[in-house]
Amino acid sequence: MGRHARLVIAIGGLELVLGIVLIMQAGDVLSLDRPARAPSLEIAGTHATPTAAAIPDGQLREPARRIAESLIAPPPVDVSQIERVEARPPLGDLGLAVRPKTPMPQDWRETLLYRPIATSSAIFESMGWKVVISGTQDIGVDQACSFRDEVWPCGQRARAAFNAWLRGRALTCFLPPETERFAIAAPCRLGKQDVGAWLVSNGWAMALSGGMYGKAETIARNAQMGIFGPPQ
Repeated sequence: MGRHARLVIAIGGLELVLGIVLIMQAGDVLSLDRPARAPSLEIAGTHATPTAAAIPDGQLREPARRIAESLIAPPPVDVSQIERVEARPPLGDLGLAVRPKTPMPQDWRETLLYRPIATSSAIFESMGWKVVISGTQDIGVDQACSFRDEVWPCGQRARAAFNAWLRGRALTCFLPPETERFAIAAPCRLGKQDVGAWLVSNGWAMALSGGMYGKAETIARNAQMGIFGPPQ
């Protein structure tokens, strides 16, 4: 073999080695873009169940352990030591349930009463009816009131105030059939104004005990309005 042939063989071997090195480096570079292969779940000859294989990597959970059960669980209760006490009274009237309204008889209807005339502070007559405003306590015409040792005829003044407010305008009241006309207590309104609420809140009538106008009377007393105030 000549010198020239040996030189060609040597150069060819170097090129082969260089090619192998380049292929290995290219493989390392390409492996960076490939996702890492999931580790095998086979342990000591056992195979993972389908449920375990479906759980993503890093999310395998161990069974829950019981920790400090005596501190978390409620202690046993001796029923014989339980004592029932009375309920605490409410702190105020705001959260109390509203007293249900008394339903009106089915045969009663809203009736317009024209040209009403007050006969006392919470009683009027109209069209043959004598109606007492329900929920109110009437102030008699002959009743006198005292304010700071000064006596004045508050009953007459209350009737005059009621008549002045009515001014002959029609009232709408819940009344029984016309064939049963008699003196009766009924709720009435003038337009959209509740008649009983106006009388009590202005101090020209008092509220019945346990009725719906108790707060209105308290306001009138505190403000010294009507019969609770000075002579008018």
